[in-house]
Amino acid sequence: MRTPLLNRLLPFAALLALAAFSFSGSDYYTGLAVKIMIYAIFALSLQLLVGGAGLVSLGHAAFFGIGAYVAALLSPESEAAGLWWLLPAALLAAAAYALITGALALRTRGVYFIMVTLAFSQMAYYVFHDTKIGGGSDGIYLYFRPELSLGGWMPFDLSNGTTFYFFVLACLALAWGFLALLRRSPFGAALAGIRINEQRMRAAGYSTYPYKLAAYVVGATLAALAGFLFALKDGFVTPELLAWEQSGLVLLMVILGGMGSLGGAVLGTVTMVLLQELFQSQELFGEYARHWHLPLGIAIIALVALLPNGLAGLPAQWRERRQARAADAGKNAGKEARIDNRSDTRSDASRDAITPSRAPSKTPAPRLPIQGERHV
Repeated sequence: MRTPLLNRLLPFAALLALAAFSFSGSDYYTGLAVKIMIYAIFALSLQLLVGGAGLVSLGHAAFFGIGAYVAALLSPESEAAGLWWLLPAALLAAAAYALITGALALRTRGVYFIMVTLAFSQMAYYVFHDTKIGGGSDGIYLYFRPELSLGGWMPFDLSNGTTFYFFVLACLALAWGFLALLRRSPFGAALAGIRINEQRMRAAGYSTYPYKLAAYVVGATLAALAGFLFALKDGFVTPELLAWEQSGLVLLMVILGGMGSLGGAVLGTVTMVLLQELFQSQELFGEYARHWHLPLGIAIIALVALLPNGLAGLPAQWRERRQARAADAGKNAGKEARIDNRSDTRSDASRDAITPSRAPSKTPAPRLPIQGERHV
């Protein structure tokens, strides 16, 4: 019962910790927390595919970049755009691209699916990198964050740092809660069945293709939300957001956290971002900080080797080891008890063999006197 309780408390604890982090008073730490939250949404979107439907994609960064580019391209340079139409436009653009590419990519399986998604992602990357769309390789600026105006009344101002922080936190909470509800729905159960055994699901009468395509589009939409927030955070968008390195990075976050766990995706994001910041710190590593990829790679290998089920599986791993030790201790105690019993039995048998039996002595019968012999 402890594991379900931990899984239920983890989202609330993480969100409360992030909310309290906004009062740190440091622009660096609040900016780092915003980056973690945005990448957590990105990792959650991929977790739906990898942990939900068993679809490993190396092209997920395309949707992240599309969401960012739509935010920058449709925002005017002289004034703030309307959030009520800019955000849906970014999400719909990524969903449309996912619907087209997913309809083709999901005709393949295994490593072929990975390669096809990578190819579609690289196509989108070179569209923005080698053409004048979005400024080419130089990127494009987003000068004003969008605003939500309802008849001249603004419920919140995203240009304010604290307001933007809690807006990103709210997006993370909504994405996390939505995916949690989705996993408990019949749709989520169907995805789990597809991940475990797709052929058996087909034999049971399920058409698995629409389920996988729907999951692909939903994951792409959430990835576009993360890209949209990233563009608002930095105010600058480059084609590198669509590169395959971004897809590999978010996939590592999911693997480190534990595939199949929403909380694990968030934990993996926190771990990866903090490790990057740690090894890039010139205060700690000086001139060696420019070689930060090497220690990061070693740390990732160590974590994957020591935690095969990810960070989310660490409590279960500890519990299994503790139970195994208790079982081994019980077996050893049983063996020692049997050995003691055998030794006691053998010692008793040895004493019986060495000690002569003490049978009760028989008194000889009285002898009758012989004739002529005087009776005593």
